[in-house]
Amino acid sequence: MKNLIKFPLMVSAGLVAMTTIANAAVEVETAFVFNTLMFLIGGFLVMFMAAGFSMLEAGMVRSKNVATICTKNIALYSIAGLMFWVVGYNLMYDIDAGGFMGSMGIWSSIGGDAGAEAGDFGDGTGYGAYSDWFFQMVFCATAASIVSGTVAERIKLWPFLIFCAVLTGFIYPIVGSWEWGAGWLDAKGFSDFAGSTLVHSVGGWAALVGAIILGPRLGKYRTVNGQTVVTPIPGSNLPLATLGTFILWFGWFGFNGGSQLALGSGADAMAIGRIFTNTNMAAASGTVVALILTQVLYKKVDLTMVLNGALAGLVAITAEPLTPSIGQAVLIGGIGAALVVFAVPLLDKLKIDDVVGAVSVHLVAGIWGTIIVPFTNSDATYGVQALGIVSIGAFVCIVSAIVWLVLKYTIGIRVTEEEELAGLDVSELGLHAYPEFTHDAKI
Repeated sequence: MKNLIKFPLMVSAGLVAMTTIANAAVEVETAFVFNTLMFLIGGFLVMFMAAGFSMLEAGMVRSKNVATICTKNIALYSIAGLMFWVVGYNLMYDIDAGGFMGSMGIWSSIGGDAGAEAGDFGDGTGYGAYSDWFFQMVFCATAASIVSGTVAERIKLWPFLIFCAVLTGFIYPIVGSWEWGAGWLDAKGFSDFAGSTLVHSVGGWAALVGAIILGPRLGKYRTVNGQTVVTPIPGSNLPLATLGTFILWFGWFGFNGGSQLALGSGADAMAIGRIFTNTNMAAASGTVVALILTQVLYKKVDLTMVLNGALAGLVAITAEPLTPSIGQAVLIGGIGAALVVFAVPLLDKLKIDDVVGAVSVHLVAGIWGTIIVPFTNSDATYGVQALGIVSIGAFVCIVSAIVWLVLKYTIGIRVTEEEELAGLDVSELGLHAYPEFTHDAKI
């Protein structure tokens, strides 16, 4: 009789255990789905930033160079994808802990999605391998987009694209492996949440070296009585540049929010909400600071500087968008914008021609955002942050200089004076972006 009583109880306990296991499996799979979805949403938002860079740069260059800058932007995005697949991803992530670079080889999802396809979704922290690759790839393309605007209006198309292939296939992945691939900087405690240094400063350093080696645009600088006189070269379409800035601002929510790398728990969801808020407020602060400073310094508001102020705020908060309070995010973004307002004329005094202000925005604000991480994140230290900034800057500058100089003394990197005066749309593409405005239309 006792055994008969125990039997239903044993069956009931077994059913409860089976239900518990089943529920746990569902929860793990649900976390896997949400983590994968987060990578995909973040990825296509960052991909849309390619359109933002293209529109910003198209608005900031002269009409005779618009078609060329658009060509460069869609080409560099595509080249980045191919190079990151062929060699970049494995260089960045197939690395031993504490190492300096990963392996050479084509990326494959084998070992990543295989378990998920068999129903093994891990411990709730997993995600689809393809979604991860896509998310990491669009970050790689962003680094190359930064270079495009700085060297615009006087660089040849194909040498620029060759440099982008080297940058996205080798330079960026190797640097990224030092921190995000658990390499030597990560082992020392370097912290860069979403890439103020690993993405933005890498692009900024490469752009700075390229601008120095390439030289300024014709007529940009002249010397009068020993003083450098800067000749402003207005862009063709400031509404388009403004649209590009808004697109970048929008895409940045994927850039920073997606870098949480998980959406499988309530804590992750709350963290992403905080990241979105801090990202938005840093950009808003940067905009207002640039607005006020240009009014005070130049007696008129400079729209291009206001746009760059917004972007500087975004770049500055990217190194650590999670730990700051809203007030701290406002402070970080505002100081980033202030630095840019003073960096732009400083580069002009040094006769470094940066067409869109990308070096000031992505390099200067990127350095600021990275060095200030310990202000809100006690796990980071100022010494290690400085070590990361200097070591990454040195590596990118040296390798970029070698590549730029090899291109310069082999196939050449700059168009002729005649081609520059006519515009790169004609010399490089044989067409006009705005045919009704840039030459006499023939009907």
